Amino acid sequence: MIEFNEAGFTYDGSHFVLDDVTLSVPKGQFLCILGSNGSGKSTLAKHINALLTPDRGTVSVMGNDTSNPEALFLVRSNAGMVFQNPDDQLVATIVENDVAFGPENLGLPADELRKRVTEALATVGLQGYEARETNALSGGQKQRVAIAGVLAMRPQILILDEASAMIDPRGRAGLIRVVKELHEAGLTIIMVTHFMEEAALADRVILMKEGHIVADGEPADILTNAQLMTSMNLEVPFTTQLAADLQNAGVPVTSNLSETDLQEELCNLFSAM
Repeated sequence: MIEFNEAGFTYDGSHFVLDDVTLSVPKGQFLCILGSNGSGKSTLAKHINALLTPDRGTVSVMGNDTSNPEALFLVRSNAGMVFQNPDDQLVATIVENDVAFGPENLGLPADELRKRVTEALATVGLQGYEARETNALSGGQKQRVAIAGVLAMRPQILILDEASAMIDPRGRAGLIRVVKELHEAGLTIIMVTHFMEEAALADRVILMKEGHIVADGEPADILTNAQLMTSMNLEVPFTTQLAADLQNAGVPVTSNLSETDLQEELCNLFSAM
């Protein structure tokens, strides 16, 4: 569904923020992109909906070259993006008007437009919020409105660029619940984040450094590699660090990503004593 072929991009004409990136993302996958500031992760994400196009190599979405102006509408209507600050993305003062903005520009009839707005708000758990003022919502609610606006376009790919960075833990939990449900419904998810508990929910994690992909694999393999994560200046997930500390103290537990699994291991160990 998404293909990067030796893609490179530079903002200043000399330093490549993306450098010969080759990446394939199949339909329905939940991919998480991790990396320190300046690693190129947001730049990569913006190539998926053609906000940026490569200076060398190619990027294609659903078989369409993102550098082709004739494919631009198809790419952007099928790859919706949600940014870090929802205030930068909301365009209307009333919730239903904001959600309707994108599909209305498609020239949809009024009945179809109302249907899409209702369905999108229900998907993100904001039924009954149609007439609310957007500036009266919490940060988490604003982000869900932003996602609803993208979903009303009926995209096949949802890109979240640090979308949970500016909201509180409760709002973040609500946002992640929505993302999980969308993934389970078959939507392809691309998430840029620095929260390890979010990365743990993905099907696949890639680590980026200086414009390159330096690791690619399942969360259980990437996130539990404390040496790798530390070398990338990334936080080791709490459960993984706790398991490592227990191992160092002589407790025979496995390197673990799941809090529930670690609890079960410890219960079994202590019940056997």
